[in-house]
Amino acid sequence: MAEIQLKSLAHSYSKHPSGPEDYAIRQISHTWHKGGAYALLGPSGCGKSTMLNIISGLLAPSEGEVLFDDVRVNELSPKERNIAQVFQFPVIYDSMTVFQNLAFPLRNAGMAKDRIETKVNEVAEILELETVLHRKARNLTADEKQKVSMGRGLVRDDVSAILFDEPLTVIDPQLKWKLRRKLKQIHEQFNITMVYVTHDQLEASTFADKIAVMYDGQIVQFGTPRELFERPNHTFVGYFIGSPGMNLVAVERCEEGVRFDGMTVKLGAGLQSLLEQSTSSNLKLGIRPEFIQLTTTPSDDTFECDVTDIEDLGTYKIVSLMLGNQSIKARVDEDHAVAPGKIHAGFPRQWLKLYVDEFLIEEQAE
Repeated sequence: MAEIQLKSLAHSYSKHPSGPEDYAIRQISHTWHKGGAYALLGPSGCGKSTMLNIISGLLAPSEGEVLFDDVRVNELSPKERNIAQVFQFPVIYDSMTVFQNLAFPLRNAGMAKDRIETKVNEVAEILELETVLHRKARNLTADEKQKVSMGRGLVRDDVSAILFDEPLTVIDPQLKWKLRRKLKQIHEQFNITMVYVTHDQLEASTFADKIAVMYDGQIVQFGTPRELFERPNHTFVGYFIGSPGMNLVAVERCEEGVRFDGMTVKLGAGLQSLLEQSTSSNLKLGIRPEFIQLTTTPSDDTFECDVTDIEDLGTYKIVSLMLGNQSIKARVDEDHAVAPGKIHAGFPRQWLKLYVDEFLIEEQAE
């Protein structure tokens, strides 16, 4: 396994890029530490697969460097990098048995026959493929084929890292949770550097210790699932993570803090001071639906809203509100009584986030 470092990485599929809009990846510097379980999360078209293909050597970057354990590998082939990559759709030899598929990379490496058998049986047991080991791959189900594809990477001792490019796309939804858990167990057992690309926040959160969120060709935040939820560093992270995503309201400056639709939201002295250091007019307030406090009793720090919809989802409710001209959502417990009409919403200061030019500004903890 290896530490993978990206230095000022950028890539364009255009021969003559004229500006940032022509780049699939824009000046990324990032490190995947040795033995970590990581997810690369973002919407389709944000550059996730491009980055993965650059790491594996399938694609040469337009600019920047890729380093494995501080050694530049830009000119090395995928084989020389010892990277195992699992794609959206299974890449296996249909005419071979499962055993032969798993043994293939080991035989190519010249491993002894008895050692090959031991390794193949070990991986087959982990992936629950023992019963189909001697079956032709063409006769397997889609999820079994994908497990074989994963196993071909896991069976090797020499891999620098295993890269997963949305590997559960073809898997039945009922089996996805099982395979995600299996991958997590494999990581814990073998301590292999793993990078898992997905657009599904649940997949990312259940697999990875840390998640890199990509947006518009850049990593806008790298952190634990909890950090991404509680302290989204970019408005996109707030919107993309969570169900529903963060409420975001465009605001403007005022003497006491910020305001919108004639309503003032007071800011603490430290946050107000940080805001004054910027001249940007691109300001947004953000708060997650889970942190909005709904009450029938007005107070100095609540705002009157109209309840426009109540969606009962069994274990919780999503309440749609109109605050001035803004549509926002609150998430409350199933036993929280909410009725159509007027209600008052409180925004606890510790959960209210201020964004300048889409990035979070906040007071630093002492």
